[in-house]
Amino acid sequence: MNLLKALAAVSSLTLVSRILAFARDVLIARIFGAGMATDAFFVAFKLPNLLRRMFAEGAFSQAFVPIFGEYKNRKSQEETKLLVDHVVTLLAIILFIVTLIGIIAAPILVYISAPGFVKDAEKFALTVQLLRITSPYIFFISLVAVAAAILNTYNKFWVPAFAPILLNLCFIAAALWLAPYCDPPIMAMGWAVFVAGIVQLAFQIPFLKKIDMLPTWRLNLKDAGVWRVIKQMGPAMFGVSIAQISLIINTIFASFLVAGSVSWLYYADRLMEFPSGLLGAALGTILLPSLSKHHADNSTAEYSKLLDWGLRLVFMLTLPAALALGIIAVPLLATFFQHGAFAANDVLMTRTALVGYSVGLIGLIAVKVLAPAFYARQDIKTPVKIGLATLLVTQLMNILFVFGMHLHHAGLALAIGLGACFNSAVLFYFLRKRAIYQPEPGWVKFILKLCLAMLALGLTLWIGMGSEQNWLTTHGWARIIHLTWLVLLSVVVYFAVLFALGFRLKDFAKRGAS
Repeated sequence: MNLLKALAAVSSLTLVSRILAFARDVLIARIFGAGMATDAFFVAFKLPNLLRRMFAEGAFSQAFVPIFGEYKNRKSQEETKLLVDHVVTLLAIILFIVTLIGIIAAPILVYISAPGFVKDAEKFALTVQLLRITSPYIFFISLVAVAAAILNTYNKFWVPAFAPILLNLCFIAAALWLAPYCDPPIMAMGWAVFVAGIVQLAFQIPFLKKIDMLPTWRLNLKDAGVWRVIKQMGPAMFGVSIAQISLIINTIFASFLVAGSVSWLYYADRLMEFPSGLLGAALGTILLPSLSKHHADNSTAEYSKLLDWGLRLVFMLTLPAALALGIIAVPLLATFFQHGAFAANDVLMTRTALVGYSVGLIGLIAVKVLAPAFYARQDIKTPVKIGLATLLVTQLMNILFVFGMHLHHAGLALAIGLGACFNSAVLFYFLRKRAIYQPEPGWVKFILKLCLAMLALGLTLWIGMGSEQNWLTTHGWARIIHLTWLVLLSVVVYFAVLFALGFRLKDFAKRGAS
């Protein structure tokens, strides 16, 4: 299996999903703006999303994939299928209970996650109502993530990568056709979340059946494999909770700030999710199964080389993305979101958050490569300890930036970005200290060449962008055409300089474990 081709396939589908996500967010911004209703929805959607990451994409995947890969490589198909049945049955029971708690305890959850909403009874009630509709998403999307973990281990990367496209289509359909029939209209977004969970799960079922891994209801708590997964999930749950707690605390901070702060952070995060999803999530997805197999085969040299390959891609593609987001924040936000109820002031407020996030983009994406290096070795405790330190550092920065330096919502974004850089730096330190990762030769020349290409990219963006004020006053196709040629020109300049300096696509081809 060619990992570069797999990365390209996953990234391409992620690109389609991100484009649809932008269309979705443009519609939400245009129809609902940035205010009470959107703040309520984003909080109601964030809570099940956080639990999804905690239960499935986070703790479950980290604990399950290495053990599942070991079963797939060393045991029979029947034993592997039995592990899937027992683990998924137990997880489904837990998720059902968690979903019920989400519905019943919605007022308490909103009070904890957004206490600033309490002073506005209408806003609080709307958030509770939306949370009760979106809570079942926890159950369905967590099972979607389980299916994704299984399919990715079988190198069926494109199927899980396609599923988020369905989520965005549900959002777009609800915004265009369902919103006028709902009272208030934002309720349509809650129902879109509910339906999307069911649709994404249904989509993956035929592919699980094709590889004979469609789970059946079989509960057996005496299965040794199940207990291995549970034991790994304990520290993994704690580790993932640390990251999610940090996001919840940020929402708590934002709920006390001026109205619109939650939404400004959300829209900035959506732009950050573009490179993060295209590269970070895609790299993490394809690396973990191959790293797990190299560890099972005791191929330490190949293990290290695979990490080096991933890190070079991170630097080559993340640094220019971070620079671009920082320089052309206003053109991007004005073009995508400044329509209808989303005003010029919302663009400027969101810009400050986006710049804060962009500072830490390299850290946010590097973690997606460095953390799996521990998970594949079934070492979850080390990332957990580092994550705990990161939580402490991030909250100290929150207090400093928000209350000490009065950076408001932008301070919350900056703290998240710098916290991610701290996290990745410490992960890297321990990988080197334990001789798990040995950098390949040529890193100094590699970085110097990237710096030259970045300089050319920065100058192109800065000169081609023109005045920020023009982006706030022009409308329609003028902005779209300007942004399109600016982005295309910048991409051409960056990669042309790299090509002139000796970079070739074949140099990044990499064979993964099959």
